Amino acid sequence: MKKNVLVTACLMLTLATLTFAQQTAKPNKADGVSPKPAGVSPKSAKPTKAEWQLGVTTDKITVPLRFDHYYTYEQIGEALNALHAAYPDLTKVESVGKSEEGRDIWAMTVNNPKTGAALDKPGVYVDGNIHGNEIQAAEVGLSLLNRLLTSYGQNDQITKIVDRNVFYVIPSVNVDGRFHFFHDPNTPSSNRTIRVPRDDDRDGLVDEDGPDDLDGDGNITEMRKRDPFGQWKTDPEEPRLMVRVKPGEKGEWTLLGEEGLDNDGDGKVNEDEAGYLDGNRNWGINWAPPYVQSGSGEYPFQASGMRAIARFLVERPNIIVVFAFHNNGGMYLRGPSTKAQEPMNPQDVGVYDILGKNAEKIVPGYRYMVSWKDLYPTYGDFTDFTDNVLGSYGFVGELFVTASETYHQPPKPGAAPGPPPEDEDMMSGGSVEQERERLKFSDNVAQGELYRPWKPFKHPQFGDVEIGGWVKMSSRLPHPFMLTDLTHRNASAVLFAASQTPDVSLDVLPAEKVGDNLYKLRVRLANAGSIPSLTFTALQRKIHPQDVLRVTGKTVTVVSGGPASGSPIEEVRYKANRPDTQLLQVPGNGKIDFQFLVSGKGEVTVSYQSIKAGRQTKTVTLQ
Repeated sequence: MKKNVLVTACLMLTLATLTFAQQTAKPNKADGVSPKPAGVSPKSAKPTKAEWQLGVTTDKITVPLRFDHYYTYEQIGEALNALHAAYPDLTKVESVGKSEEGRDIWAMTVNNPKTGAALDKPGVYVDGNIHGNEIQAAEVGLSLLNRLLTSYGQNDQITKIVDRNVFYVIPSVNVDGRFHFFHDPNTPSSNRTIRVPRDDDRDGLVDEDGPDDLDGDGNITEMRKRDPFGQWKTDPEEPRLMVRVKPGEKGEWTLLGEEGLDNDGDGKVNEDEAGYLDGNRNWGINWAPPYVQSGSGEYPFQASGMRAIARFLVERPNIIVVFAFHNNGGMYLRGPSTKAQEPMNPQDVGVYDILGKNAEKIVPGYRYMVSWKDLYPTYGDFTDFTDNVLGSYGFVGELFVTASETYHQPPKPGAAPGPPPEDEDMMSGGSVEQERERLKFSDNVAQGELYRPWKPFKHPQFGDVEIGGWVKMSSRLPHPFMLTDLTHRNASAVLFAASQTPDVSLDVLPAEKVGDNLYKLRVRLANAGSIPSLTFTALQRKIHPQDVLRVTGKTVTVVSGGPASGSPIEEVRYKANRPDTQLLQVPGNGKIDFQFLVSGKGEVTVSYQSIKAGRQTKTVTLQ
C-alpha cells in the first residue's frame, strides 16, 4: 500500500513540476499563437554555400522521402505534411508545443485504426536532435516514418509491425537549435543548447559575445597566430594540421580559439554565446542543479519544449520502447545514467541485452554500452525519465563514427597491427595520423568540402592571424552521401525493437466439468515478443498498474482462481479474494497460465487488459 501511495505521489509530483515550470517560465513570443500547419514557414529561395554543403535542397519534398540531403526545420514540416497527405489513414501530424522562439515542435503518430486504437497497442517513441547541432538525428526519425509508410502493405514484416504497434515520432526536439544550425555560422559542436538566455560572464548582459564568422564563409572555424613561444607547430607531413611541440622544441603557433571578436569590450572573445540549457539534463527525474550538472537549468522542465514533450509522453502510457537519437560516437546507450541508480533489475538487463546486442549487429561499428559506466554519468537525463516514469526500455543512439571517414589501403591478410597513434591533433583531440586520413578523405571523397585552408585575417584585437580548420558540416556529421546508410540502419534498429514489443495472445482451453455445475477453466497468456508486458522495474516499483485478467458472466460465479504451474505436477496458487480478477505480468518469450473454478452455466467472458500490451476478450459457453 505504501509503495502504491509513493508511486502515485511521484506521478503527481511530475505533473505538478510540469505545471510549476509552465507557470514560472518566462513568456515566449509564441504564447497565445495558434499553431500553423507543418511546413508553412518561409523557405530560403536559394541555399547558402554552407547549406549547400549540408546537402540542403530547394526541390519540393515528395514521397518517398530522399536521404541524400539534410532537412531544414522548415523542410521537416513539409516532409511530415507530405507523408500525411500520402497516407492520411495511417498518420496524424500535430504540434506538441512551442519552443522558446515560438517554433512548433512537430510529432507524427503512425497507427492503423483498423487493427485497434493507438492507446490499445504497444507504443514505440522515437525522437532526435535534442541538441541543436546533432542534426542527422532528425533524419533517422524521418527515415523510420518513410520506411514504415512506404513499405506498409508491401513488406510483410513492416506491415505486421505497423499493425501491431503505434509509433510516436518527433524528428526534431530542439527546433530552435536546428533552425540556427542551418541558417547561422557554426562549428560542428556549437548551437547545441536550448535558447534560454544566460549571462555566462556575469556582466549583466546575456548572450552578447558569441563567435563571429569573420571570413563570411558560413562556418565558425579556428584562429591561430604566429608565436615562436606557442605550444603548437606545423605538422611536417600535413601543413594544414598542427602538432604540439615537444620539450625543447621551438613553437610556431598559438591557438586563439574559435573565430570571434570582443563584442562587449571586456577584453575577452566568445565568452558569452547563446544559451546554455541542455535539453538532455533538464528532465524531472534525478535532476541536479548546475553546480552538480552543467546545463541542467534553474529547475526541471525549464525548457518549454521539454515540458511539452513530457506531457505528450505521460498522456501515452502505452509507450514501452524509447529511442532518442544524438551524435556522435557510434553507441547505443542504456541507463541508468548514474551509478547511484544501480543495480538495474537483472531481468530488464536481459531485455536490454537482446535489443542492444542486435543493434550492434544492425549498425556496424556501434557499441552497446551503459551510460554512467561506459561513457559518463549525467543527471536529469531523458531516458532516465522515460524508464522510471513511463516504465519503458530506453536507448540513446549516438550516431556516426568519425573513423568511417576512411582513405587508406586495406590491410594485407595476416599483417601485424600498425603503430600506436601519434601526438594529439589540435582540432579533434584524436591522433595526428587519424586527422591526416580525415583530410585525405575530405580531399578525395568529399572533394575538399569538409576543411577550410588557413587564410590570413587582420583581427582588430589580435592583429595578424590566420583562420581555417574543419567546417560545421564535418567531424560530428556524415557527408550527405553517407546519410542513406546511416538513417536506414539506425531506423532498422528501431524496427527490430518494435518487432519485439509484447505480442500477447489469449487462449481459453476447453472447460473441464469437475462437479455439478462446477467447471475448471484454464486460461493461457503467451507472449511472442522478447519484451514483457510490463518492465520488471515498473512491476517492482509499481510505476503502472499490473495487467488484469478477468473472468465474468451473468449466470456464473468464479469460486476460485489463480496462477497455475504446468506439468509434471500441476499446482494452482488460488487467490483468496476476488478470484475473478488476477493481476499479472506476461514475461517476454514466455507464458503464464491461470486456472479458475466456475460455478453455473452459460456464457463466460475472459478479458485481458494491459497498459502496454493492449486488450483482448474471448467468450466461452459452459453447458
